[in-house]
Amino acid sequence: MSQAAPAARPRLFVLVPVLDEAPNVPRLLANLSRLAEDVRGEMECRAVFVDDGSTDGTADRIRQNAGSLPVEVLRHDTSLGPGRAFATGFRHLGPRLAPADWVATMEGDNTSKAETLLQMLVRRREGFEVVLASPYMYGGGLSHTSLVRIFLSHVANGLIKELLGIHGILTMSSFFRLYGAPVLKRLQARYGDGILETPGFECMVELLAKLIQAGATISEVAMPLDGSQRLGKSKMRLMRTIRGYLKVFLVGRRWRKR
Repeated sequence: MSQAAPAARPRLFVLVPVLDEAPNVPRLLANLSRLAEDVRGEMECRAVFVDDGSTDGTADRIRQNAGSLPVEVLRHDTSLGPGRAFATGFRHLGPRLAPADWVATMEGDNTSKAETLLQMLVRRREGFEVVLASPYMYGGGLSHTSLVRIFLSHVANGLIKELLGIHGILTMSSFFRLYGAPVLKRLQARYGDGILETPGFECMVELLAKLIQAGATISEVAMPLDGSQRLGKSKMRLMRTIRGYLKVFLVGRRWRKR
């Protein structure tokens, strides 16, 4: 009697939007390679980069430094914003995801620590569908971070709680998250395969609101956010991001009705 083939290991896809991050790529890929080694016995780690119109050779630097880590690079010819980059990534991954797979999203500037992702993966075994990394939880924190970024984070958190009715969550706008494949599939069935409609940094607020409307089970882990790990300047722009948050407030009612 033939034996059944062993079940394939679940995959962890790390989805990273990048715009002119060539100086940060070597350290980022080294961190992801260590992550892949840490989870090797349990999961297969793959990286998916969305190059949002870089002009500094970011895509080439990714390919040169990938080593043994399985890497894909998707590209926009011009910069469309992180929301569009994430939408491209989700659209690309959707047909490839098996029920046991997971997708992590993170910044491309090394402010997201791969070690924190190991803690987030523990929460997945506790039954949560989405895990957020929060600098505002006990054990987290913000260091070497611009006042603009801190200001926008606090504004987003405060206003969104009131205007979108989101409560009980400390961090609304961070890119650093972990999603189970089934909850992403639910969102794609409800909102389209790209999931996101807003183009800028406000996209994470939009996605969180949609996850809550879809009944996702959400947890948070503490994250130390250290801006000194970034080479170069943040791509966040104050007025553009504020306008993006205002758009989220205006269209949020439509998401709740779906």
